[in-house]
Amino acid sequence: MRQLAILGASGHGKVVAEAALLGEWDTVDFYDDAWPEKRRIGKWLVSGDTAALLNALRRFDGVVVAIGRNAVRMEKMAFLQEAGARMATVVHPAASISDSAHLGAGTVVMAGAVVNADAVVGAGTILNTCCSVDHDCILGNGVHVSPGAHLAGDVRMGDSSWIGIGASVRQGVAIGRSVMVGAGAAVVGDIADNLTVAGVPARALAR
Repeated sequence: MRQLAILGASGHGKVVAEAALLGEWDTVDFYDDAWPEKRRIGKWLVSGDTAALLNALRRFDGVVVAIGRNAVRMEKMAFLQEAGARMATVVHPAASISDSAHLGAGTVVMAGAVVNADAVVGAGTILNTCCSVDHDCILGNGVHVSPGAHLAGDVRMGDSSWIGIGASVRQGVAIGRSVMVGAGAAVVGDIADNLTVAGVPARALAR
């Protein structure tokens, strides 16, 4: 029996849990630092906080961090890995993943997502519902591609960048680190680190 621990009892965590149970995992246990105030998420009980998870690591075949904020997710992943946790990759059975694609540890892939030939997806990434990552894309660690967002082939994304819901990125575009692309944006040119862009075509927002 394969047992998965999920850190992050949120709506995102529920989706991760359902994907896991429909896939290769038999049981899930939730942990969240809002415990003991938060004791339940949907139909699942919350078993404790991060400290409790550390004490229970030997029970689990894998751990996944289900926290939407990229920086927080990666911080928690690094902490758990340092403690010896085995980071799990969760793929919904209704996702389509090329045999030649690579998914990093701790990545989650939701229903309807497509990852095409020779794409490389870094650790701790979220590929959300019905997004697509086309051939030869390279995504850094801690990226989030939101529902319905689409990356054409050969796109490069730096660590901790976020593509908003329904956004699209033209083939061959390079997106830097810690970039936020607004919902519905069309990215047609390269984006430097630490920018927020929106619109059609996407342009940097004033700080």
